[in-house]
Amino acid sequence: MLGSLKGDIRAVFEKDPAAKNFFEVILCYPGLHAVLAYRVAHWLLHLKIPVLPRVLSFGARFLTGIEIHPAACIGRSFFIDHGMGVVIGETAIIGDHVLMYQGVTLGGTGKQLGKRHPTLGNNVVVGAGAKVLGNIEVGNNVRIGAGSVVLHSVPGDCTVVGVPGRVVYQGGKRMDPLAHAQIPDPVADVIRDLIHRVDELEQKLDEHSTPKVSAAYRSMEEFHNGLGI
Repeated sequence: MLGSLKGDIRAVFEKDPAAKNFFEVILCYPGLHAVLAYRVAHWLLHLKIPVLPRVLSFGARFLTGIEIHPAACIGRSFFIDHGMGVVIGETAIIGDHVLMYQGVTLGGTGKQLGKRHPTLGNNVVVGAGAKVLGNIEVGNNVRIGAGSVVLHSVPGDCTVVGVPGRVVYQGGKRMDPLAHAQIPDPVADVIRDLIHRVDELEQKLDEHSTPKVSAAYRSMEEFHNGLGI
């Protein structure tokens, strides 16, 4: 557990440019406080101590606004930036080096028994306000855009955006893990393609119709001149 705590503190300095010194991080980061409380509650739960783990979890929620069930499984170097409104369910599994922003929910979709919360791989970034729901798997190195709602499993090395979440591959391009709002918009891309296609069709239509219109206009003008109009 002590190794995990050291990794969580180190993750703050690695993933938050605002982190200045050790004492500031220890005293002023509610995301770190919630994770530290979770580590202790999870350890007590494994010792089969009743009630106390949930009480500790509730106290951390009251102080930080972050709810992490003691039974959730969280890997090393986990960091919640800002953190208010984060909810992590009982059967959620989170890999190593995961970054999560405020308002994120790893929740269920009903009253099913057994595994009912998501599984996140390593090096996953979950943007602000994103919801990942149900017993689904999110692969390694996935970025979930801010405000997205993910309802189906996601393969590794891609980005998920939208409501419901749509997978958008990055083509091997390395993305900044902190830029969770700089995400592609597949709907806007389609609209731009349609506008470009319409412009091409209008241009071709003008090229074919202009000579005929000009010839008709000249014929009409000559007819009027012949009548002296």
